[in-house]
Amino acid sequence: MNDAEAESQDTVDTNTPSAARMYDYLLGGHYNYPCDRDACDQLLVTAPSTRELAVNNRAFLERVVRHIAQNYEIKQFLDHGSGLPTQNNVHQVAQSVDPDCKVVYIDNDPLVLGYGRAFLEENRNVLILPSDMRETAKIAAGAAKIIDFREPVAALFVSVLHCIPDDDQGNPRRMIEDTVRLLAPGSVVVICQLVSDDVRIRDGVTNLMREQTGDRWGRVRTKAEVDELFTIARLHVEEEIGLLDVTDWRPDTELVRRQATEEWIEYGGLGTVR
Repeated sequence: MNDAEAESQDTVDTNTPSAARMYDYLLGGHYNYPCDRDACDQLLVTAPSTRELAVNNRAFLERVVRHIAQNYEIKQFLDHGSGLPTQNNVHQVAQSVDPDCKVVYIDNDPLVLGYGRAFLEENRNVLILPSDMRETAKIAAGAAKIIDFREPVAALFVSVLHCIPDDDQGNPRRMIEDTVRLLAPGSVVVICQLVSDDVRIRDGVTNLMREQTGDRWGRVRTKAEVDELFTIARLHVEEEIGLLDVTDWRPDTELVRRQATEEWIEYGGLGTVR
């Protein structure tokens, strides 16, 4: 047993599913437990396209990070709700473009933190912050160890906003507003989340995930609600592409694994900070 496994076994609730471990299972990973797999099986009954959706979303994350590093020449990344390590993580993609890229991963799942530290402890340009992604001031203070906020930063909120409820502890819009205020002109913000036009899907999945995760879930939203996030002051949608199903955001191959059904999608895009 390595140190990460020892730490995770001491702190992880192996009887309550977590969104991070469910996502890992859908991607074919191994950092999950029977409760996570059972929850995914129930989710797939309500939303059969979920596995393809997860795979396509992960491919989007890789494309958008590469695009930011290559075309915006940004070398600093804040990955909110980073999830469990997998292939082609943000730092690996960014550093394949420029080895000097710096990445701060932000998560409060104990299993994510345990494995993340074990995998990344030898990379001086990578930092993992144990924090709720809504704790912007805390994140800024911790990230300042390797991030210079006077220079452009890429803030990533990829497939995480649906984990944030609308309550007095914070909500997605407030979190994005707080983050944008930190960022220098020339920065970018990537936002996408699960959306559905079908109220039965929105309510059904939201209720299922809240029940399964012990209420550690927000809600499935609408495209219009994601559109509203890009009306935040200083944030402007990348006009060439706009907002869309992220499967179709700058595809780099014709071999896209399309969803057989589209009861819900990952919707969003990239915004620039002026």
